Amino acid sequence: MTQRWTETQVAALAPDASSLAAARKLAGKWSGAGWCETALWGLCKGSGSNPYQTIVDLTGPAFRCSCPSRKFPCKHALSLLMIWSAGIVDESAEAADFAAEWIGKRVEKAAAPPRPPRTEKAATTEQRQSRIAAGLEELDTWLTDQIRTGLAQTDRSYAAFEAVAKRMVDAQAPGVADALRRLPAAVVVRANWPEVVLGRFAWLHLLIAAHAKLEALPTPLAAAVRSHIGYPTTADSVHAEPTVGDRWLTVGMRTVEEDRLHTRRTWLYGLRTGRWALILDHSFGSPAFPAHVPPLGLAAEFGLHFYPVAAPLRALLDPARGDAAPAVAELPATAGSGTIAATLTEFATATAADPWLESWPVLLRDVVPTPRGEDWVLAESDGTALALAPLAQPWRLLALSGGHPVTVFGVWTGRRLEVVAVLSAGEFHDVGPAADETASAVTATPEAASIALLGTARGAGTPPGLAHQVAAAVAALPDRDPAERLLETTAMEMAWTRGGCLPDHVEVPGGAAAADPRPVLPRPAADRLALLIESGPEFLPEWFAAARPYDYRAPDRLVGHLLEFAAADSELREAALRSAGTRGRWLADLIPRWHDLVRRDTAQSEPGDETWRLGLPPERLEWLTALRHRDPAAAREALDEAWPRESGAPKAALLGVLSAGLGPGDEQLLERGLDDRRGDVRRTSARLLARLLGSAFAGRMAGRAAVWLKSADDGPGQGPELIVEIPETLDAATVRDGFTDSTTEFGYRWNGQPDRTATRLRKLIAALPTSYWTDSLGPPQRAVTARIEDRFRQPLFDGWMDAALAQGDTDWGHALFTAGMPSNLAILRRRELFALILAGDQLHHLLGLGTSWLSELESLLPAVAHPWPPELARHLLRLFEEQARTAARRRGAPGTYASAHRSLLRTAALHLPPECAGEVTALAGRCEADDWAEAIGRLSHDLHQRSAMLEELK
Repeated sequence: MTQRWTETQVAALAPDASSLAAARKLAGKWSGAGWCETALWGLCKGSGSNPYQTIVDLTGPAFRCSCPSRKFPCKHALSLLMIWSAGIVDESAEAADFAAEWIGKRVEKAAAPPRPPRTEKAATTEQRQSRIAAGLEELDTWLTDQIRTGLAQTDRSYAAFEAVAKRMVDAQAPGVADALRRLPAAVVVRANWPEVVLGRFAWLHLLIAAHAKLEALPTPLAAAVRSHIGYPTTADSVHAEPTVGDRWLTVGMRTVEEDRLHTRRTWLYGLRTGRWALILDHSFGSPAFPAHVPPLGLAAEFGLHFYPVAAPLRALLDPARGDAAPAVAELPATAGSGTIAATLTEFATATAADPWLESWPVLLRDVVPTPRGEDWVLAESDGTALALAPLAQPWRLLALSGGHPVTVFGVWTGRRLEVVAVLSAGEFHDVGPAADETASAVTATPEAASIALLGTARGAGTPPGLAHQVAAAVAALPDRDPAERLLETTAMEMAWTRGGCLPDHVEVPGGAAAADPRPVLPRPAADRLALLIESGPEFLPEWFAAARPYDYRAPDRLVGHLLEFAAADSELREAALRSAGTRGRWLADLIPRWHDLVRRDTAQSEPGDETWRLGLPPERLEWLTALRHRDPAAAREALDEAWPRESGAPKAALLGVLSAGLGPGDEQLLERGLDDRRGDVRRTSARLLARLLGSAFAGRMAGRAAVWLKSADDGPGQGPELIVEIPETLDAATVRDGFTDSTTEFGYRWNGQPDRTATRLRKLIAALPTSYWTDSLGPPQRAVTARIEDRFRQPLFDGWMDAALAQGDTDWGHALFTAGMPSNLAILRRRELFALILAGDQLHHLLGLGTSWLSELESLLPAVAHPWPPELARHLLRLFEEQARTAARRRGAPGTYASAHRSLLRTAALHLPPECAGEVTALAGRCEADDWAEAIGRLSHDLHQRSAMLEELK
């Protein structure tokens, strides 16, 4: 049965980002969609009267759409795949007529007998060989000229290499042209570029020499030479080779892109024959590769036809293929190379047959990633090791290993191992691309490169320090031009060192990651988490909250991704680290940039005083915070004892730790903070003292309020009045409590000038307990109606808001919210007040808002607890439908477009109950305005995604 694809798999098919963005907007325009076995179809509403017919053959994948788009796949096919992956498309017993007709034609075409193989005329073959020979002779002359005059003197620009490569294309030697085109990148980014360039030149010189004697070479070696040069090999001729039938296991995949041409390499291992195979697939524009090979870690029964070369590796598949199924358990103990010694022997055998071979697949068992200086090696238990090629994300390999022996698949180049996949927990996992894409398997020695850099016209053509076997072979060569001699010597030396490479020996350290006893995250939920980290972080808060009661640990393959996410997101950091668990702490300790993420297990003993006395500022802050949660008094005493020695910016942060569990015992230390030289420390002290309602600071503020603020009541119906009489000159005690001469802190102005008095009024009001106003102004609902000079209305309300929010006073929050804000500046804080009032009052207010108040809804809804109540969800959907109907009736009218409410729709996607997904899907189908149909369709898609992610955790 066909499995639904993930959204990541669908996104990988997009020809460009704009097609993917356009596809997401079509979620609400589908009708008649369904899928059956390997067929997926649907009708998408377009600009014309007839909907577009879209069909996807999931086995290809192959696409057909009646739209005029020239992109492949088009946005309609991508959108159809997206809603299918989200579970919105229902399965049908049979395909729709238009889909069945197209799928049937594809099946008939596949079943048609193959065409007879094409044979090339002898004259054409001879003409091509002559043209290639002439081009290679010119190239050999150019190579020796570069070495003779010196690489330092030659033109090493992209244009220079490209000119020679184009000549090779004209000579019908595309393989040689590709080798030349790879050199400019190495010249630009590599310090040892002379070694890389000389190595590639020697590789080409040897290939040219072999081509000159092509007729005398053994048939397999001659075929290898033709393959490296780029002679065409027809698929028919390869299919004529004997079929090698087996149960082939996919052990590695690697996709690269160059000039919009995507190339996928798939390595297979025959479970019965023990043979390696490499399948190459190409796709222009997008990585839409055929699904003829099993996914990573799966195996299927089919036949392969190997290219007839000296070291057969590349192959073509037979069309018929059995069902793919997990087969890692079937991997025999003797599979692949197994050991480092066997790896080197196999590679030596392969390069002896084909000297131009650049890599060979290997499967190493029971090896441990081990540091060696700044580099890494794979080591066996006795210390035998192979150098590792740097990975772009080395933590993937380390996370999967955890310091324990693992089975690794990669390609050995004769100098280093490029890891492709790791077998962990019974599955193969990709470890990502290499960090250095310009690295070359064929690299000359520094001694030979030094000669080539200066040029053989200035020195000898034989480098020193050659192995005696290579030196003897060089001595047997006939006298030649020194440049040719250097190229031939380098070619022999590279063949010797690569084929005769000896393993390294290192000391295997201990300290593997400890076991995490928690249950592992279910596979669907783990796949969802990986997708959310990569492309959907807005849903992660809900995902982590839903996952917390289960206390799952993330699978090893996701540990590094979680740490990378935790380093960038402080709000969800603790949740991500909790999921990463024991292995996450082990891995963070290995990667320098993640050291600060390491958290102590709550079961461990308390950290020592060394961290507090000698640690870095972040470590000391973390230590004090943890101690404050365990023992508030001990944390206060530690800070009080160290206070005379504290200095700099961290001082205010340390004092801010007292906000957790703030109590009367903290008052003395906070009073000391009022005398500090740093303004941020004084402000932190005043802010925290204002929360201590019975403190001396609060008493001093109440005393000032009694003098500076006078209340009067003119009688029934008039309401209270507040008169402000703040002096211009302040005494030292008042300045100590935070009243400075600053006029820029809040930006109040009066008559075009900064208003110092307004600033002082706000500070006073914010520092008073909200209960202070009961005697003078009455309850909150009456107090907020108090009359005051226009100049002071805004700072009065701002101060009340500061106090209500700091003290969590629900009554004052409700009163201030109901009274409204006296300026646009304060409107930005209405959401904070709205979050403070009771849930019932919130719901009552929101249900009273109609379509003309959508901006008010947009502002306040994020403050409502998640998920929203059903009544609120239904109310909002009704408003959306009313607005969509208005947009359809008054097309083009300002304010009716869905884009005008983009933020509200996005908030709805995050907070609507997932159970509303079906209702939203139906609403999308009823929308006549295209932009609203698209917007509600996206909302439906997001709700289905949220519903699926919550279900996967169960």
